[in-house]
Amino acid sequence: MNKKIAAVIGTGVIGNGWIIRLLAHGYEVKAFDPAEGAQNKTKQAIRDAWPSVTDLGLAPGADPEAVTFYDSMEEAVSGATLIQENVPERTDLKQSVLQEISEVAAPEAIIGSSTSGIKPSILQEGAVNPGRIIVAHPFNPVYLLPLVELVGGMNTEKPTMDQAFSLYEGIGMKPMIVDKEIEGHVADRLMEALWREALHIVNDGIATTEEVDKAITYGAGLRWAQMGPFLTFHLAGGDQGMRHMLEQFGPALKLPWTKLEAPELTDELKEKVIGGCEQHAGDVSIAELERKRNEFLVKLLDLVEDYWPEQKETRV
Repeated sequence: MNKKIAAVIGTGVIGNGWIIRLLAHGYEVKAFDPAEGAQNKTKQAIRDAWPSVTDLGLAPGADPEAVTFYDSMEEAVSGATLIQENVPERTDLKQSVLQEISEVAAPEAIIGSSTSGIKPSILQEGAVNPGRIIVAHPFNPVYLLPLVELVGGMNTEKPTMDQAFSLYEGIGMKPMIVDKEIEGHVADRLMEALWREALHIVNDGIATTEEVDKAITYGAGLRWAQMGPFLTFHLAGGDQGMRHMLEQFGPALKLPWTKLEAPELTDELKEKVIGGCEQHAGDVSIAELERKRNEFLVKLLDLVEDYWPEQKETRV
């Protein structure tokens, strides 16, 4: 059987997450990142994450050593059916890199950008065969969290999106095809709204960072992990579901319960947030927090699959 080949361009936290997920699903990965020490950082990231992906289950032929760094973009993308770009979130830089990739990639390859906010039509500008460039936005840690938002641009046709859906589903992801371009896509827009409100709560002295985290961890977060906000509110309406919920609580949407604009990120607010997080974490290192997070996510993913085994494609 021919080895599946993918290319990863840019090997920071997100790029390495893609590499680990691809390796765990039996791919040979070709990588390119001119940053000094990139290869060693990738090797360490694989060593740290491999126990977690092993717990989730490895594909036949999965090999943590099956990643090779190349000295040029052209060498890295040669032969790849899936190419994932992960350079810093600057429009001009991403356009330049994607244009270069498009000039040397196979014409049938899917070129996915991990951008968290830029529209695909903007990314496609100036590229060769621009319809092959799409947004494929993951969530950290990529090797564990299965959601990937797929967004096509003005030049992208449905068969390309279908091909992308199959490729990402083939590496254990839950692709969500977003039919309309919008800055920030879907999931980040939802998280950004919560993040802004959390900053206001801390800034106004209503609660500490630890208390805000507790409100999500032991309240909304537990419910959202299983159902998300809409089904959660559907249950809140009793036997009549969302119909009664909107009748009962709809008027509250007009009350000043939220502040949509982000607060000014003053030095004082920064110190409240930074100090609160450091105090909350205590003596636990970032590496230990990551290990605990990974163990938790593996168990949680297994639980979610037990309750929603039928969930496949999600379209927006």
